[in-house]
Amino acid sequence: MGIRKLIGTKEFYKQALILAIPVFVQNLITNFVSLLDNIMVGQIGTAEMSGVSIANTLIFVFNLCIFGGVSGPGIFSAQFHGKEDHEGVKNCLRYKLYFVIFITFLAILACFFLYDPLINLYLHDSNTENVALTFNSARDYLFVMAFGLVPFAISNAYSGTLRETGQTQVPMRAGIIAVFVNLIFNYFLIFGNFGFPKLGVIGAAVATVLSRYVELLIVVIWTHKNRAENRFIIGLYRSFKIPFSLLKDITVKGLPLMLNESLWSASVSMLVSLYSTRGLDVVAGLNISTTINNLFNVGFISLGTVIAIIVGNLLGAGKLKEAKEDAGKLIALTVVISTIIGIIAVISAPFFPLIYNTTESVRKVATDVILICAFMSPFHGFVNAAYFTIRSGGKTVITFLLDSAYEWAVTVPLTYILAYFTGIPIVPLYILSQIPLVVKSVVAFILFKKGLWLNNLTEN
Repeated sequence: MGIRKLIGTKEFYKQALILAIPVFVQNLITNFVSLLDNIMVGQIGTAEMSGVSIANTLIFVFNLCIFGGVSGPGIFSAQFHGKEDHEGVKNCLRYKLYFVIFITFLAILACFFLYDPLINLYLHDSNTENVALTFNSARDYLFVMAFGLVPFAISNAYSGTLRETGQTQVPMRAGIIAVFVNLIFNYFLIFGNFGFPKLGVIGAAVATVLSRYVELLIVVIWTHKNRAENRFIIGLYRSFKIPFSLLKDITVKGLPLMLNESLWSASVSMLVSLYSTRGLDVVAGLNISTTINNLFNVGFISLGTVIAIIVGNLLGAGKLKEAKEDAGKLIALTVVISTIIGIIAVISAPFFPLIYNTTESVRKVATDVILICAFMSPFHGFVNAAYFTIRSGGKTVITFLLDSAYEWAVTVPLTYILAYFTGIPIVPLYILSQIPLVVKSVVAFILFKKGLWLNNLTEN
């Protein structure tokens, strides 16, 4: 594919921006408030901040399981919308609801009965007092957050369907309102301002749970009240049946994707556990760097959602050639934006950790990891864009092998060997664990060029 083919028209970029900006704004505000949330928890103490980080690492696995669960039927939903099949979209939403309710039930059980061994995976430090305080903070935060899993799951099922049908504004607005609710009640409940009780870590969790119920109510009420725009919602709960052929197709195509998100998030949690063998300062430093890197990564992550929508709609409409051309342009745009973001991150890396009330050694770890991630930003952007492109055509087994299977077969074993069989410090350990990403980028490029993902899943 020549360079000129990777550059779109003004109209093309306008269309992409119309879809991307609401997703970008929502993700940006969400991650910015997460940063403020992180800073406020950090004011309590480094151990408390580490405890919340550990709990959020475990909740991240649940979040990605939900994402994988709604993404499988979401591939079909986007293509059904492309051919204006509202009944097909409705059945995809039913599938999502069944799945997220089942996963949420399992996650709640894990929060209340498996918290001890899960939290202890990340506690590698000789200071027993710090370990005990970190454990208690993680446990308390996790218990409260368990009550927010249900609204998060159902909200994702609805919001995903709205985005797949081109309605990106409402999830954005709901998300913005929710994060401000979270921020305000963080200020009230963490520090006990304006007559509210001073709850510390528990207050941070309560604020997050409240915000999730607010987001759920906004999304669900708007969707059901605006049936003309959301014809898939008509009769959603009159029947709970899903045509067997579609149920089978979604399961066959979607199961690898669901497993992928679950295993990939588990690999991220495992890597954090391996990095934590270098002490609790590393856990705190990674918490800071992850929060800040998530803010920087909003650009290419939002474009991944846009790729899924645009390419999925084109494939569903049978426009395979146009789908490949547009995917190439969007991937190129993602790499350019990721490179620019990486440069900004390099410049600002020494300054962000200074806003945290923590030790100098924690700030040093955070700065170094931000710099490493900044240099790897173009690779992360490309792999993310290629993943969403290949996934949009239903090649979920390929994405499974490329993503989570690769992480567990290569990245995790490499990091495990380095963590337990060498004495290298966290920075070289983290750098070496990034090498497999470069290889993954090459494989993703080859898969994209071959065009095996160019499939219309709604033909039958």
